Amino acid sequence: MPVTPRSAGSGRASLGERQTAQTRSLQTSPPPVSAWITDSAKRRRLSRRAQLLAAASVTYNMIEAAIAITAGVVAGSVALVGFGLDSVVEVSSGLIILWQFRARLPESREHIALRMLAGSFFALAAYVTFESLRALIGGSEPESSPVGIALAIASLLVMPFLSWAQRRTGRALGSNAVVADGTQTLLCSYLSAVLLAGLVLNATLGWGWADPVAGLVIAAVAAREGLEAWRGEGCCSPIASTGHGGAEDRGRGDGPCADGCCVD
Repeated sequence: MPVTPRSAGSGRASLGERQTAQTRSLQTSPPPVSAWITDSAKRRRLSRRAQLLAAASVTYNMIEAAIAITAGVVAGSVALVGFGLDSVVEVSSGLIILWQFRARLPESREHIALRMLAGSFFALAAYVTFESLRALIGGSEPESSPVGIALAIASLLVMPFLSWAQRRTGRALGSNAVVADGTQTLLCSYLSAVLLAGLVLNATLGWGWADPVAGLVIAAVAAREGLEAWRGEGCCSPIASTGHGGAEDRGRGDGPCADGCCVD
């Protein structure tokens, strides 16, 4: 059977058709959904709320840091000093959020804010790990600290509510940095429980090793949160979400965040 040669013109036409089809496909593809909320009125209201919560966090944690570090030095408690330094990290976290919202477009500083938050987590983890290992190897036994126990209880009462408000605001706004700040506050709640357990065990049973072990737990959690902030991940991270519902849906708990970690 004779084979009809394919003309160069038809080959060029076929290539042109394929290029045109690819161009149409790119043009009709839906644009990426912005993480930040677009409603101007809600955006202003949520931005003000985020700044007020950040200011409240800064104020509380400055007081908490001063008390914890002083009591920790007096008692020789690595965990209590580490908890105070975590409060310093909380202060820096709140200041970063306030700095971010000083910009006309706060989302333009989102990536830098997350990296700064991650760096503060890593610094805390490194210091507390070093001091905890030094205490375990050296065999130092901290004194009991009633002030530290009272401070841990107070933090357990205050921090969960503040964290809930921050994370809820961040999800509704679509700001990964605000969510990370709220997660950092939630971490402070967990650390309060760990600190309380270590201090009570040392005060009641004389288990001096419980204090540096509690410090290592604090360091491990801080390192994990720092890694997630660096990657822009974490529970209910607006930027990490891949759904198409937008910030409003994430704020309601729909889409990828409906996995249980975002339950208010």
